Amino acid sequence: MQKDHDGIYTGLFLSGKLNAYLEEIDRASNEMFELLVKQYATHEGVTERLKAEDQIEWVRRMNNIREQVEEIICKELIYA
Repeated sequence: MQKDHDGIYTGLFLSGKLNAYLEEIDRASNEMFELLVKQYATHEGVTERLKAEDQIEWVRRMNNIREQVEEIICKELIYA
């Protein structure tokens, strides 16, 4: 699998398209991150009210959501 990616990246580099490709991946991953964090927070009841009432719990739960979303993005978008 890694050899396939190496060839793709080498081809993109040699054609001068690598930076555009990487910028697109970065844009897509950032959009996906923001969307999924919002969806997960809503689904799990992590609200502004929780943030006001129990900041430590809010931070713990948001960190957990962010970690889950990062794993999804890496698996589905970055390393795919």
